[in-house]
Amino acid sequence: MTNLIGIDFGTTNSVVAVLQPDGSVQTQRFALGAREFDVFRTVLCFWHEQHKGRSALHHAAGPHAIEAYLDDPIDSRLIMSMKTYLAQRSFTQTNIFGRIFTLEQMVSVFLSALLGTGHAGARIVAGRPVRFAGDFADDDFGEARLRAGYAAAGFSEIDVAMEPEAAGYRFTRTLTQPATVLVGDFGGGTSDFSVLHFTPGNARPVESLGHGGIGIAGDTFDYRIIDNVVSPLLGKGSTYNIMGTDLEVPVEYFSGFARWHRLSLMRTPRMLRDIEEVARASKDPTPLRNLVSLIKEEAGYQLYQTVSAVKAELSRAETARLRFAHEDFVIDREIARDDFEAWIAPDLQLLGATVDQALERAGVRAGEVDRVFLTGGTSFVPAVRRLFTARFGAERISAGGEFVSVAEGLALIGQDRLALRAA
Repeated sequence: MTNLIGIDFGTTNSVVAVLQPDGSVQTQRFALGAREFDVFRTVLCFWHEQHKGRSALHHAAGPHAIEAYLDDPIDSRLIMSMKTYLAQRSFTQTNIFGRIFTLEQMVSVFLSALLGTGHAGARIVAGRPVRFAGDFADDDFGEARLRAGYAAAGFSEIDVAMEPEAAGYRFTRTLTQPATVLVGDFGGGTSDFSVLHFTPGNARPVESLGHGGIGIAGDTFDYRIIDNVVSPLLGKGSTYNIMGTDLEVPVEYFSGFARWHRLSLMRTPRMLRDIEEVARASKDPTPLRNLVSLIKEEAGYQLYQTVSAVKAELSRAETARLRFAHEDFVIDREIARDDFEAWIAPDLQLLGATVDQALERAGVRAGEVDRVFLTGGTSFVPAVRRLFTARFGAERISAGGEFVSVAEGLALIGQDRLALRAA
């Protein structure tokens, strides 16, 4: 059998699924010490070392990148959420310790580490979102850059499939009767929806009827917590005085800081100098200087991890406590689920509109959907779950494989595509 693998290159985590000779799919496991994981964090860490008068650039990927970064955060560069930039024409390259990397090159470096040497010559089915993240996303451009990243990693010929369709492929294998299925795939950067029709016994058992997607997902919900709880303590909404005129501290400091994939781009001498100049003209310079310290000393990753844990706790409990400390900057605040849901209410409205868009494109009414399958960590958020129970009823909703369903479905799509080509 052809060596065929499905790859879910995600904003936060990536997963590899391998088609087995018996037609089953096995998720690849990744070792970290004595433990193994189904997911591989979508992160790169670069650092340079001096040896015999020469500077050498080193890198690590996944959990090893996080270990390297935490070992020396100030003298390393952490690259996160690469997928978020794929469809952004404004982002082409970055300077890492004096060496220029294009986005495609960074994706290639990551994919090479993710796949190692055991999949040379494999046939790859790669996932892509329905809509890439970003306010001005060019989806065709995003897919082209994704393909270029795979090509640079040595995989010049790949198949591409929609991520929610792949999750649906996996789910429909559990069905025994014809069904119209709505699939919601909630990632770190995007939420995507596909309407599929499943007919068991057909040569092509899964038919895709329509898609919808939006750049709102788990990272957006993290942003809402940071923007409402953390950023005001760092100077958001405060003023500074220039020649007798009070001006509001620039909001772009906080829109960049609150989105974790942008933080490394703020760590430039010019940006840090600008914030410090505004701090000197402020009535209370301490909050902005704490912001400078968090950026300069790469403390953002720990903050984001703390915020993400609070978000997860709010899916289980009515309140969660956000505790974080870095030097003189300390947060200790209880957050209520009601407040969190009020912050994300505009995002939920857009998610609901995107679901309606997918149904409209499929020519299917909500009452004609037999099953709803939700996957991804954000599907656990109670307000998100209520969005679907209100439209479709709790009895039609299923969930599972929150992290591996897309990759496994991609491998199954590859299997069916091979069979159709051979027929």
